[in-house]
Amino acid sequence: MHRFRVASCPGRSRRARRLALGLVLAVSALACGGPFVVFPGGALEGPTAPAPASWSFTDEIDTVQLETNPADPYSVNIWVLGLDPHLYVHAGASRATWVENMEKDPQIRIRMGGSIYELVATRVEGQPEFDRFAEAYEKKYGNRPRNENVAEAYLFRLSVP
Repeated sequence: MHRFRVASCPGRSRRARRLALGLVLAVSALACGGPFVVFPGGALEGPTAPAPASWSFTDEIDTVQLETNPADPYSVNIWVLGLDPHLYVHAGASRATWVENMEKDPQIRIRMGGSIYELVATRVEGQPEFDRFAEAYEKKYGNRPRNENVAEAYLFRLSVP
């Protein structure tokens, strides 16, 4: 009779460690409330502030946290663009969860610079407004939006209720 040796699988323990690390990161992301890198989060925490008269300070801010669905808060990290007197968020042609949430309930909260602003989202439907956004977007981020057809893209204007 032959005896078979079971070879050790060093890759198996490495995979187990990676899985454990991924699990720890996922649990940490869910526990922190707000979004964590690419993982969505829940309710944003921080002081609520009145919306400023000008959003020009957002020229220096690339990413903010956007909270949708007040009944069951869902938050994401997202690029923002200020074109006074409004803010804009853009999803391209993607019907992301946050897009669907804003279409159901336009009440949103946005966190930047340590403050939370309560705003209302309205989908942009006019091509001239979208074109102004696309020009400012290119100036701020160095490239134009991938889809500039206002009928196909999800661009939202955020304003004071």
